[in-house]
Amino acid sequence: MIFDVYCDENRPDLLSSKKSLAQYMVIGSVWLQSKDRDTFKREIHQLRDENKIGGEFKWQKISPSRVEFYKTLTDWFWDKLGHVRFRCIAVDHNKVNLLDYHKNDQELGFYKFYYQMLHHWITDFNEYSIFCDFKTNRHKKRLHVLERCLVASNRSATVKNVQAIRSRESVLLQLADVLTGAASARLNDSIQQSDAKSEVLEHLEQRFGRRIQHTPKTEQKFNVFVIDWQGGR
Repeated sequence: MIFDVYCDENRPDLLSSKKSLAQYMVIGSVWLQSKDRDTFKREIHQLRDENKIGGEFKWQKISPSRVEFYKTLTDWFWDKLGHVRFRCIAVDHNKVNLLDYHKNDQELGFYKFYYQMLHHWITDFNEYSIFCDFKTNRHKKRLHVLERCLVASNRSATVKNVQAIRSRESVLLQLADVLTGAASARLNDSIQQSDAKSEVLEHLEQRFGRRIQHTPKTEQKFNVFVIDWQGGR
């Protein structure tokens, strides 16, 4: 099978922060078969049109007037069952040793965690095109190196490309932003009970059947990998 993967991150600055009140950096991804891409894009655009949503939709743009759209969007995600899946990795920045393990390089550490998020869902004999939200890197070949590492460690799969796109160009990347933001909000306990984001998060969790937290490796719909620094999954 041939897959598209759309990736985004939340709070990447935490890797270098000394004073942040948040605990986890989260990197998330939406996975779907490439043959479904155009249909799913049309359906999400239709949801936007029906709810009169102009421009990008993002976790940070959730407001009282747009709550119903975001709740409908999460319903759409759940109703797709295994046809659209989400996986994220959560990194406790208080436990990241950049000096010993990442050459004191925040950017290098970030892409090592990106690799871990992707690698464990790449399976033999399938093909993957991976799209990352555009960000300015100090070293311009970071995505090329990430692609090379994924190719080297997944010899029985085909990693066709890893490329950056701008979120305004892809509603599927915007969906990744929303789901990643929701996971980050719950893991960091960063929203007020009465605000619009809380309403969307609680609706998402009702569909999930429990609060967002670390999941078993076997969870296929909404997989949350909180790194265990003592080893194991």
